[in-house]
Amino acid sequence: MFTLLMDGREDRVESLTVPHGEAIFGWVRKPHGWCRDDACIPAFRAAEVETPEGVDLAGFAGLLGRIAVVDPVERLIAVGEAQRLGPDEAPDFTLDGFSLREARGSKIALVFWASWCGCRYDLAAWDELHEELSPSGLTVVSVSLDRDPEDARPWIEGLEHPSLIDAEGSVAELYNVVNVPTVVWIDEEGRIARPQDTMTATDTFREMNGLSSEDAKNALRRWVLDEESGLTPEVVREHLRIPTEEERRARLHARLAAWLFRHGRTAPAQGHAREAAELAPHDVAVRRSLMPLSGADPFGDEYFRLRDELEARGVAIYRPLPDWSGGGAAAEVRA
Repeated sequence: MFTLLMDGREDRVESLTVPHGEAIFGWVRKPHGWCRDDACIPAFRAAEVETPEGVDLAGFAGLLGRIAVVDPVERLIAVGEAQRLGPDEAPDFTLDGFSLREARGSKIALVFWASWCGCRYDLAAWDELHEELSPSGLTVVSVSLDRDPEDARPWIEGLEHPSLIDAEGSVAELYNVVNVPTVVWIDEEGRIARPQDTMTATDTFREMNGLSSEDAKNALRRWVLDEESGLTPEVVREHLRIPTEEERRARLHARLAAWLFRHGRTAPAQGHAREAAELAPHDVAVRRSLMPLSGADPFGDEYFRLRDELEARGVAIYRPLPDWSGGGAAAEVRA
């Protein structure tokens, strides 16, 4: 029996080879191919993952544009999201009762944060912006990347805006979030108006990040009140960070690591955490989010070693877009 981690759920599957005649991920085999609702995968394409014994589960995930990572020893399999990040339509998701598609008609500021980041202190200020600008058509939606939901809950109590907890990292995966704070703007039609941007709502850590929260908030106000996003569609497309296959695999190794840490299987969890770090060393969100589960202080020595490592590699920790942040100088801030 294998544990399947997929779509924010934990399920059980008998084997990595699914017997003929059984549905896979809601897809059903028909004479002309595999179908789910109105979508179908032609039989000739599916043939590559079909064997006399059954259908290869990981291979079938690949037919859907998904990546699977298998741990045969721990009998775990994690299946990621299909890569559908693009400027013309922000990836839809439903989390904690909030549906992005159902929010169409409102501008969205999608604010990624975590309790292990100083940006936790910005939540009240984001809530004030939500209250200020919601009459003009803005909804602030904050998304915690905490692997343990209980770490996030004290920080979101009493907030008025939708406050979600992405413990499995699914939304971060969809939007290729490699550190927090990261903010994505989505317009009324569901298009990305501003790709992944380092924005703050207070100046609490300005000495560290070099960023002006007032400049960031004023840019947001201009978008909401004056319809000026500061970026042309061409610039949005240029700066949108599309995940590589290595980044996608890193997130799945991190998902397996988190599950193993939660179940007390420390040694294999550490192995997957190392694999994630090797595949995507720049992904601070993946690496730092696992620290609390491993017993490390995400504000302590291990985090500062991570910062030193990235600085030595010339990898920026903060990645503001230059149109509001003062241009190239601010965009090159390392720590």
